[in-house]
This record gives sequence, structure tokens and C-alpha cells, in this order.
Amino acid sequence: MSDEGFHLGAEVRSSDGKDVGQLAHVLVGPDYGLRALVIKESGRFSGYLLSPGSLLVNDEFIVPKEAVKSAGHNRIDLGLSAADVRRLPPYLAYREKQESVAQGLEDSAAALGSGPDLPNWMEQIANKPEGDLEIDGGENVMLGRTGKRLGTVQDVLFDDDELVGIVLKPAGWFKSDVILPRRFLDRSDDLALFANIDEHDVENLKPFQPGG
Repeated sequence: MSDEGFHLGAEVRSSDGKDVGQLAHVLVGPDYGLRALVIKESGRFSGYLLSPGSLLVNDEFIVPKEAVKSAGHNRIDLGLSAADVRRLPPYLAYREKQESVAQGLEDSAAALGSGPDLPNWMEQIANKPEGDLEIDGGENVMLGRTGKRLGTVQDVLFDDDELVGIVLKPAGWFKSDVILPRRFLDRSDDLALFANIDEHDVENLKPFQPGG
């Protein structure tokens, strides 16, 4: 595996040269070791381009780290054929919300003819262990549990398959990206990462230099 690590948005190709999608999320365990990649399928690979008016229920799937043959800044090559990739499990599952029958009927009626949006009576469930940390591009990074936003995730930084930090775009105008080491990362929920760091200390973080 390349020592350049993994980068959000990198192109992902199968062993037989098919463009299967882009790296959307990374899943890391409690020890900050890489567990898996979550790939967003390309329109052609998912078949959506062949029938653009159809409902695409799920266009993200899980790739175990063992399936990665090489990883560079702009491209990830898998050791799996396109046929094998199509057998990988989806990242999101769907289930009915626990609510009254009356609410369900009302939501169902509202959803008819509303297009490809998820019906109100269903919810998405991420197919990952509870203790795993999901990191997404553009995800909010919050200052502890204060409700204040430090910034957003621009990229992830790996040393081989170990997360060493994230590239943070601080909130506000004209601020350069900085490296937030993993020791400042707390757990996440479905909407954000949480950082145990003083707001003023963000100014002392090392600036991120692409390719450096």
C-alpha cells in the first residue's frame, strides 16, 4: 500500500480497471486504526445513468481495508473485480420509524409522488459497529459539547492505515486549513465530530500544506 494514505474524494477503481466511485467516508476503530472505506458509487457503476429517473435507494458501500491494493492521493486501487465490488454490503440500511399507525399513514400519503426523497416513515441506519468513528468531508467539527462550531473536515491524514489527524477548515473568513491531531478528537454522532481543544488553541495548530 502506498504511504500517501487515503484522501477523501479519491477515485476508486476495481482490479479490472472499472471506475467504481469515490472515497466518501472512512471508518476508524476506537484505536484510530482504519477499519473500512465507504465508497460512493459512480453513476455508471450503480446503473443510475442508465435509468436516471429511477429511485436509487443506496449508492454507498463498504470496502474492508484488506481489499485495498494501493492508495495514492487521487486514486485508490482495489484488489477486487467489479463483480466482487458489487457484492459488497451497502453502508446504509433502512427501517421503519417507531410511530403510531395514524402517523405512518399520514407520512405515506405525503410521500406519494414526492420523488426520490426518503419517506418520512423510514430512517437510515449506518452499517458500522457502534464504537467506530465515521469521518466525512465537509462534516462539522464542534468545540466539545458547547454547540459552537470550530470548522469543517477537509480531508483525513493517515500513516499507512492509522489515522493521525484531520485537515480542518476553521470557521470564519480568510482562515487557512490546519492539521487537527487525532489526540484532540472525541467521539462523533451522526452530524458532527467533537474536539477537546480550546477555541483559541486552534490558532496555534500547524497549517496544512498539501503534498507536504
